[in-house]
Amino acid sequence: MADQMAVIVLAAGKGSRMHSDRPKVLHAIGGLPLLGHALHAAVALTPARIVVVAGHGAPAVENALQALAPDAVTVRQDSQQGTAHAVAQAAPVLAGFGGDAVVLYGDTPFISPATLAAMADARAAGADVVVLGFEAADPGRYGRLIVAGDRLVRIVEFKDATDAERAVTLCNSGVVMADAGLLFDLVARVGNDNAAGEYYLTDIVGLANDSGRRCAVVTCAETETLGINTRAELAAAEAVFQARRRAEVMAAGATLTAPDTVFLAVDTVLGRDVVVEPNVVFGPGVTVADGAQIRAFSHLEGAAVGAGAVVGPYARLRPGTVLGAGARIGNFVETKNADLAAGVKVNHLSYVGDAAIGADSNVGAGTITCNYDGVLKHRTTVGAGAFIGSSTMLVAPVTVGDGAMTGSGSVITSDVPAGALAVARGRQVNKPGLALRLRDRLKAIKAARDT
Repeated sequence: MADQMAVIVLAAGKGSRMHSDRPKVLHAIGGLPLLGHALHAAVALTPARIVVVAGHGAPAVENALQALAPDAVTVRQDSQQGTAHAVAQAAPVLAGFGGDAVVLYGDTPFISPATLAAMADARAAGADVVVLGFEAADPGRYGRLIVAGDRLVRIVEFKDATDAERAVTLCNSGVVMADAGLLFDLVARVGNDNAAGEYYLTDIVGLANDSGRRCAVVTCAETETLGINTRAELAAAEAVFQARRRAEVMAAGATLTAPDTVFLAVDTVLGRDVVVEPNVVFGPGVTVADGAQIRAFSHLEGAAVGAGAVVGPYARLRPGTVLGAGARIGNFVETKNADLAAGVKVNHLSYVGDAAIGADSNVGAGTITCNYDGVLKHRTTVGAGAFIGSSTMLVAPVTVGDGAMTGSGSVITSDVPAGALAVARGRQVNKPGLALRLRDRLKAIKAARDT
């Protein structure tokens, strides 16, 4: 086997059974598109080249790749004529490539790095073409792998199989690894004389054997080969993913008090002795440091939670939120693009967006950083040890200095110096007896209407 590896990901299918305007490979599991899962597995091979074969919704796939794999090259399969035809579209951009190529599928998210490594080992051991297979509990309409000894003789599609071949339980995943030059040579010789009139990648096995090449099978667990074709299968795959991730974070030292109610993303990081209460959702990009507590019914995305911090219940941390050690974000508090230093408390019913709050400051209930003027966002800065009274409106851009205070109900539109108290509200005026007279008047009006 050559030292270099190219990865070809087939992602051209329409996914008509998804009944979606979105390309099938861009539907997500654990916050990551299916295509991203396939690419993530391929990273373990340290590929020199990545080629994604797009077709249906190609512009959307190409746009997504800018974040998923910016170094990937996209080619188009404008008419879907089978898997061999799809692989052939990658031949021009890999012309002269001196290493191996592995063919993966954008709608098959669970192929593990260990399995791909086993396929590479089989290539190193002398197999010219390596096919990934699995023992199916219910073979159904999968293609069957026909083996003799340690050699793969052929792959037969279900619709073309005899009754004896359909009784075989060793099934084809579609994942193939071979020398890139050999792969494209074999693909170029594939015909479409079959029940579907398509060019099957599986036919390369027979062609390779006919030319004296050695084909072999590497097997994996059936769950790794799970493909996504319907919304129900997507939900089932999400359940499989979540079960694995929950087990991983608990094994690493986090406590999930009701695991089945906690939803994790691919990149969720939970430190040692983190406690996650029921009904918590982690979107992409969340890191929770040791000893923090995420209380029930909270939603976090793109946030970093410091050691010993407490979040929730019923809190929402949006992208750009950074909580320092021991910070507290309480019930019905929302944060976005906010840096809250160690010991900050925002306990009740507040919104803190586009802001920096200094260490040990207290933000009272109902406080809002008014960060948006209808066109632009503006930033609020609160110093260390400040006290923001309940129902304060901080109209950005504005700065409240170290140790300063704001009176409850204030609308702060100008900077508050360090150590100062700012009160910005109308003076209270009491009108003796007016409430009673007003109430009597209203009752009289109501009685007149009711008669």
